[in-house]
Amino acid sequence: MINHTNPTYRRRVRRYLKLLVVLPVLLVLASCEKTLLDVVPDNVATLDRAFSLRNEAEKYLFTCYSYLPENGNPEFNIAMLSGDEIWIPPQDASFNSFGFDIARGLQRDFDTYLDAWEGRYQGGGPGDRYPMWDGIRHCNIFLENISDEGKVPDLSAAERLRWIAEVKFLKAYYHYYLMRMYGPVPIMDRAIPVDAPEEELLVSRQPVDEVVEYVVGLLDEAFENLPQVITENQTELGRINKSIAAAVKAEVLLTAASPLFNGNTDFAGFRTPEGTPFFNQTVQPEKWQRAAEAALAAIETAEASGHGLYTFNAGAFDISDTTRTKLSVSQALTDRTSEEVIWRNTQSTTDYLQRLAGWPIRAEHGHGDGRKSLSPPLEMAKLFYTKNGVPITEDKTLDFSDIDKLRIADEDDRYLIAEGFRTARLNFDREPRFYANLGFDGAIVYLESSGANETQYTIRAKFSDFAGSSDVFNYNVTGYYLKKLVDYRYNYTTFMTIRNYAWPEIRLAELYLAYAEALNEWQGPTDEVLAYLDPIRERAGLDGVQASWDNYSVNPLKYTTKEGMREIIRQERKIELAFEAKRYWDIRRWKEATREFNEPIQGWNVFGDDDDSYYQIVTLFQQRFSAPRDYFWPLSEGTRLQNPNLVQNPGW
Repeated sequence: MINHTNPTYRRRVRRYLKLLVVLPVLLVLASCEKTLLDVVPDNVATLDRAFSLRNEAEKYLFTCYSYLPENGNPEFNIAMLSGDEIWIPPQDASFNSFGFDIARGLQRDFDTYLDAWEGRYQGGGPGDRYPMWDGIRHCNIFLENISDEGKVPDLSAAERLRWIAEVKFLKAYYHYYLMRMYGPVPIMDRAIPVDAPEEELLVSRQPVDEVVEYVVGLLDEAFENLPQVITENQTELGRINKSIAAAVKAEVLLTAASPLFNGNTDFAGFRTPEGTPFFNQTVQPEKWQRAAEAALAAIETAEASGHGLYTFNAGAFDISDTTRTKLSVSQALTDRTSEEVIWRNTQSTTDYLQRLAGWPIRAEHGHGDGRKSLSPPLEMAKLFYTKNGVPITEDKTLDFSDIDKLRIADEDDRYLIAEGFRTARLNFDREPRFYANLGFDGAIVYLESSGANETQYTIRAKFSDFAGSSDVFNYNVTGYYLKKLVDYRYNYTTFMTIRNYAWPEIRLAELYLAYAEALNEWQGPTDEVLAYLDPIRERAGLDGVQASWDNYSVNPLKYTTKEGMREIIRQERKIELAFEAKRYWDIRRWKEATREFNEPIQGWNVFGDDDDSYYQIVTLFQQRFSAPRDYFWPLSEGTRLQNPNLVQNPGW
């Protein structure tokens, strides 16, 4: 047992905190778009020098930005591989992912996987990846120094206010990031001095409602002095503006209104040392009202700033309406100029992600670049609607009871499945988002190629085919390929070329869905709810909710009740935001993880060489999710030894 009053221990804690003060992070911000954020801060020896001139203070500003998560990298995006929407080969194959360990139920409270509290990176890798408290500390140091008008003499008053607003946003976002992972967290509203008394060093966790109020307050303060839009894309792309701050506020309040955080009696015994519950124990419906109002305000801010739902423009190329719809779905995410993307995280780009998701286009191509290692399970393929815009279990005109029954594609399928190709019934008669998101054996892919109009390629995925799973290290494990995250300019001639893009953290469609969800929970299934769901469906080539359910569903009145509309909205969100690292957090905040994350991970038999052997359903893994334990990350043993005031999460 460590004696926390021991002078040696106290000196060790203070030495650690002092290092956080005087050693700025050295980080090269990799980005295909050259921005002002592509700066390596000098190793400034003292804080006085760090804020002596505008140029030095600006470097410290970028240090605060440098803690934004690398969400464009599947190894470090917590939500991408920790759930059930993407499965990968064993960890000794294509690449390592500690999120994949979490997905397989291997999380632990020692040497914790993807530890954002301490920021450790397991396995001897390249340094810290998630030191969120370090980021918050740097934000506090920046704010305490830049707010002094006597410092940084060559910094204008307007720029000072903008920088303060940006860093308040970052501090709020880092607190929210930790809260979403760990639940109750300490509120660090100032940098603790290195000579502070021990009771100030040993901070405590605070109830989640208090954390939410603190985060929202910071976001409101930041909003006032942020720019409406970023006009200098060559020098400021990735900087925070009003639309980003409003969108994050809407996300925070939507999370706070959801069952995991709102009246969660599963955590009734989880309390502060003084006996206060960390989670409120009574559902507060007014939280949904507040979330709806924030989402609508965020939509209005974004639309006033020029954001709208994306529609693909083929330019000089002549493409079919079917292909245009598919590309309107996928390029909304991957097009660098997509007006739908509200927040582009230039701290993290997608070259590696696209290489892992991509696949060989022709027989002469190897597996090293197009690794096809990110494999959507069969359950994700079932998720998408039929071509009539309703779930496959509800469509009264189409039979999906035998999903593995084989069928031959005809001319009507020519922009979706290669004509004459024999594939599973599950792959026919699906909505355009199914084909925009997923590749499969026989699927048609449109890729831009100089001098061509409708440039179509067929994925050939059986074991010995050129996109099959015959490679020792780089192979697909389910028979479904992740098309959505690969820009259509992906090309593979003598070598593979990828058009990189900054990771899109938030896009407008997500705000529409957030507003519809919160409004339905607050007021029920009003016409306003449909008004924000239907444009997303229209972009995806579907009729509105009412027309689809009236005409094709075995449950035509489903959208008329709050419970039925809730189910529709949740499925719409799971489909529209599939593979964008949203599903994992959504399933947790809805408290659906006990059901969703305890299902088997299934796919086709990717080692089959013919139709009969390939189209066999195989189980890859039986997931295990223990509630309430697995809803939140554990605090590591080391963290709790350093600070005994931190109460461990239940079950760990």
